[in-house]
Amino acid sequence: MFDSILNRLQDKRVLVLGFGREGKSTLRFLQKYLPDNEIGVADKNAAAFAEFQNLQLAELVESSQLHFHSGDDYLQNIYDYDIVIKTPGISLKDFDVKGIEITSQTDLFLGEFHRQTIGISGTKGKSTTTSLIYHLLKSAGKDAILTGNIGIPCFDVMEGIKPDSIVVYELSAHQLEYVHNGPKVGVLLNVFEEHLDHFGTFERYKNAKLNLLRFMQEDDFAVIHDSLLDDVLPLFVNQAVFSTMNFDVDESRLPILGEHNLLNVKAALCACSAFGIDERELIPYLYTFKPLEHRLERVGTFGGVTFFNDSISTIPQAAIAACKTLKKVDFLLLGGFDRDIDYTPLIDFLSQGIVPNLLFTGKAGERMMAALKDRGVAVALVPYASMDEAFAYLSAHAESGDVCLLSPAASSYDQYRNFEERGRKFKVLAEGFVLSNQK
Repeated sequence: MFDSILNRLQDKRVLVLGFGREGKSTLRFLQKYLPDNEIGVADKNAAAFAEFQNLQLAELVESSQLHFHSGDDYLQNIYDYDIVIKTPGISLKDFDVKGIEITSQTDLFLGEFHRQTIGISGTKGKSTTTSLIYHLLKSAGKDAILTGNIGIPCFDVMEGIKPDSIVVYELSAHQLEYVHNGPKVGVLLNVFEEHLDHFGTFERYKNAKLNLLRFMQEDDFAVIHDSLLDDVLPLFVNQAVFSTMNFDVDESRLPILGEHNLLNVKAALCACSAFGIDERELIPYLYTFKPLEHRLERVGTFGGVTFFNDSISTIPQAAIAACKTLKKVDFLLLGGFDRDIDYTPLIDFLSQGIVPNLLFTGKAGERMMAALKDRGVAVALVPYASMDEAFAYLSAHAESGDVCLLSPAASSYDQYRNFEERGRKFKVLAEGFVLSNQK
């Protein structure tokens, strides 16, 4: 069933590096299909191992075939194993990996199911495009399977893959970092500065993204944006430049907003077409797609103010695109965890005075606000420590008919577990919002 995966791991000492969602998935697979292997699990956080009993691993633990490694030196244990299956959240940018065989769920999966897989990546838009491709294929009656960075480990879907299945796989740079196999159709939407805390440099991050296409075969197909042509041409021949494509799509009926989402639509149609499906058959299904949460999501109008939740925005280009799409934004919530991204494009955009009230939080927000002050921008520049504090300012200064946008252009990890938690907090406060003069 998974011959290439099992053959590669058979009789090896295997280390699962990282014990989050994907690490647990890998361990379940090893326990089921390679029960005689010696297995290690390494995670800096010892509390991650509290769930072992829930995974029914007591017998394996007692047999001394399973080893736990945690603490500050947990990475040192990789030298004791024949092969390391790394999970996406673990960074090895400051660690010497020379001579170590490193793979991942993604690499193993693509080696097995290459011919059935559409792989989608990009700094922004990959979840929307992945979900849209899956929706189009399912609507057209195809046996589509969704997996990857969208929240479903690929090892968890393997048993359901049939010969005629099409796997729609969302791929992050973290998942692509150590791959040596590619998909049948690779969709690379864009590459902007992001995740520098993990990769160290933009060049390393970009190279990880390009791994999506680097290992594709002669009859495979790349779907790319024209801005990536110079990077992709040395790697790959068969390609469609989706940003230059024209399809007979009624933009007014699309359930997702903005030029950036129109590009996502074009990329999705090109990907399906590369799998031999007539895009004209798929266009009616575009209009029945349900947009994902936290992506320029219209929360509603409360207290006379209309709120949009774009918490997924973690880079300057995303915030710019959101403002351009809405056209009218009166209050913009920015900032969060600082990943040393270059905010110059956003500062240039906001220096035009397009948004009259800019609210900033976190170290990233401090950096943005300082840059705008240096420019002498004649708009309100307001720091806030919490979302509640931002809404208190909004309540005191907004007027009926205003638009408030959360599009932070920064990661959420300084205050929230993830961008979803940040977006949910914004939505809860929005739904209870009233103007001060209406209280």
